[in-house]
Amino acid sequence: MSELITAELVDLDLSAETKDAAARSLAERMVASGRVTGLEGFLADVAAREAQMPTGLDGGIGIPHCRSEHVTAPTLAFGRSATGIDFGAPDGPADLIFLIAAPAGGDADHLSILSTLARHLMDETFTCALRSASEPAQAAALIRGEEAEPETPETPETAEVAQVDAPDAAPETDAGDGPAAPEPTPEPERAGPSGAPTPTSTPVFRIVAVTSCPTGIAHTYMAAESLEKAGKAAGVELVVETQGSAGFKRLDPRIVADADGVIFAHDVEVRDKERFAGKPTVDVGVKAGINRPDALIAEVREKAERGEASAPAHAAAPMDKTGDASDGFGTRLRKWLMTGVSYMVPFVAAGGLLIALAFAIGGYTIDKAPSVADHFIWTESTSWAALLFQVGGVAFGFLVPILAGYIAYGMADRPGLVPGFVGGSIALTINAGFLGGLIAGLLAGGVVMAIQRVGVPPALRGIMPVVVIPLISSAIVGFLMFLVIGKPIASLQKALTDWLSGLSGANAIILGVILGLMMCFDLGGPLNKVAYAFAVGGLANPNEGSLKVMAAVMAAGMVPPLAMALATTVRGRLFTKTERENGKAAWVLGASFITEGAIPFAAADPLRVIPSAMAGGAVTGALSMAFGCTLRAPHGGIFVVPLIGQPFLYLLAVAAGTGVTTALVIVLKGLRRSRDAQAAAAADTASEEEQVAVAA
Repeated sequence: MSELITAELVDLDLSAETKDAAARSLAERMVASGRVTGLEGFLADVAAREAQMPTGLDGGIGIPHCRSEHVTAPTLAFGRSATGIDFGAPDGPADLIFLIAAPAGGDADHLSILSTLARHLMDETFTCALRSASEPAQAAALIRGEEAEPETPETPETAEVAQVDAPDAAPETDAGDGPAAPEPTPEPERAGPSGAPTPTSTPVFRIVAVTSCPTGIAHTYMAAESLEKAGKAAGVELVVETQGSAGFKRLDPRIVADADGVIFAHDVEVRDKERFAGKPTVDVGVKAGINRPDALIAEVREKAERGEASAPAHAAAPMDKTGDASDGFGTRLRKWLMTGVSYMVPFVAAGGLLIALAFAIGGYTIDKAPSVADHFIWTESTSWAALLFQVGGVAFGFLVPILAGYIAYGMADRPGLVPGFVGGSIALTINAGFLGGLIAGLLAGGVVMAIQRVGVPPALRGIMPVVVIPLISSAIVGFLMFLVIGKPIASLQKALTDWLSGLSGANAIILGVILGLMMCFDLGGPLNKVAYAFAVGGLANPNEGSLKVMAAVMAAGMVPPLAMALATTVRGRLFTKTERENGKAAWVLGASFITEGAIPFAAADPLRVIPSAMAGGAVTGALSMAFGCTLRAPHGGIFVVPLIGQPFLYLLAVAAGTGVTTALVIVLKGLRRSRDAQAAAAADTASEEEQVAVAA
């Protein structure tokens, strides 16, 4: 068990055709060796990691990996496919597949070894050696960094294979703990008057980089290796801080202070980002660090030449980043808006549920109660209801400023917070509401981004994000919101509110259908969040129309996971064992209004699951609007049924949509299974006929 990989964990003739089948085949070897205790649970963890980001890499490599409570010891299984398996890499299928399993707690020493493997995968000679290995023991030894015993007389080619990992085995002891010291980059030389080389006075360009990925096992170290190699080729001094599962060691403050630029290649929060304040910064996903390090280095050098002083990239989830430079404007706009919505939702949930509970306890006149700071009787339920209502009202009062502030945050980083919050507060002051917050956030972010492009002397870069940018941008945003665009936005907001108030009949049903389709199209993705944001925005100024919209949105969002749970119960043979296990959890997720509970099913069979979910969501949204159901709580699922207007009809609408989706999924999956069976029977018949012909 002391070895990370053994010959029993190597399959040089992997016959799987899909990434799920490949993971299962290699995981079964881990189970047989006693390193994984629960096959299905472990595979579910692998699939969940794969859903976050494809694990295929350029060069024919697939690295499915996860940290799981079903893993007893850090383990690596290797498979080599003759036909290739699609792991989502831009350059096509992978023929070298590494399944990396780490315990949930994480053993630092073994994770460092896994990190070392990730770095070696960027070495072409290492991968070539694996492709030419003839025995499982030889491949296992190569991966462990050992010299395998030659099975045949040594040739120049086999000698080269045997040397693949030896030079790198010793220096990699700190792969999980921090960056190695950079190799000195020689200064460029030029010929002197006598023809002898003379050193130039051009200073070396210095870059610091941080890499991290959701599990901190593979992509983190591959990106580091790729950036370091590109830095050497470009003649720059580049030092990487790897924030992996084995922890991280902060870069020496002197190295950070001397750096001319910063590269963040990450898909999770980068810790202690304030260390990099006031330097030209490139902020991208971790895969960009692996696939295009040369472009990132060139970009940060160009920013430094222009004098752009970016603020430290904000420590937030992937949706908070402005994205790769290759992203189109529409993609970046969506990410900016989703950043604001993601930070607003907790305020919506807390404030909305408190207000809904207040109405449930004290009735719908509780909003007329005096301030509890002046009048509160401990033994009266109405006083407690008033307290809940007033606390919820305070939380709700943050909705628009939070939305605007974090939209600007997603666009321009921390300097965008101040003008964003200022613009959002002004939107409340002038009654521009939810729409005003959206516009204020985009405006604040745009103003800050424009200011950041202005070249400033190096001596002023440190105070730009803290003093100069917030000061100037707040003044500009305030001027525009108060005197230029604020009143037109307020008029548009009033028109939208009036339209919702008068919503009835066919118009209400059509809106319910549209909202239901949006909630079920991407199951928690951008369209789902847009529909949800539209609904919760109406709760800031509630009326009968906006309460109907909230009810329809939550009802439709409950349908996909509930339908998948029901389908796996009534027709379990149409689903895999893993999907049937996921179906049990989907009951709870659907009942709690967590639409993402249907994602594993949609990822496995999108062409059948997503259209079925959309159909059911449309039915539920239409029925909810037709029944006149209302909802004052922004979340909660069936647990807030007492706060729903027309609760029995509401549950009927949810049940109807769930039934429609379930029926469609079962029918579509049944048709596929029938076609597959017919194709298999036809193939068997053809094979038998061929055998008869040969015998004849």
